[in-house]
Amino acid sequence: MSTANGSFKVLVVDDSNTIRRSAEIFLKQAGYQVLLSEDGFDALSKVNDTLPDMIFCDILMPRLDGYQTVAIIKRSPRYAGIPVIMLSSKDGVFDKARGKMVGAEAYLTKPFTKDQLLQAVDQYRNTPSGANAAHP
Repeated sequence: MSTANGSFKVLVVDDSNTIRRSAEIFLKQAGYQVLLSEDGFDALSKVNDTLPDMIFCDILMPRLDGYQTVAIIKRSPRYAGIPVIMLSSKDGVFDKARGKMVGAEAYLTKPFTKDQLLQAVDQYRNTPSGANAAHP
């Protein structure tokens, strides 16, 4: 994996345009390549087409919720190593536990700050189970 931020792709999946744009601004300012999806189906397509290095995924979305989306991603050997951080305005123990059950590495409560978002990326971008280990 290259250590240059620009080659590190982060997919942000959220049905809120405000959250997607905020995350995009914060991540691009830090030099990351950013991909955006507004729902789980679009996210699955982008994961397949672009092999992101990390995913931030909202829980409450229309059509395919975040839990379902992450479960599908994590069931695939090709994508299972991509670190996923769940996004939600709910901060309950049950929500966090359910995120872990479907394979998410962490949970970030919305609204998040620039520092919280970038700290989450830093924490998971260099883990041994990082996405590039799963790339062919």
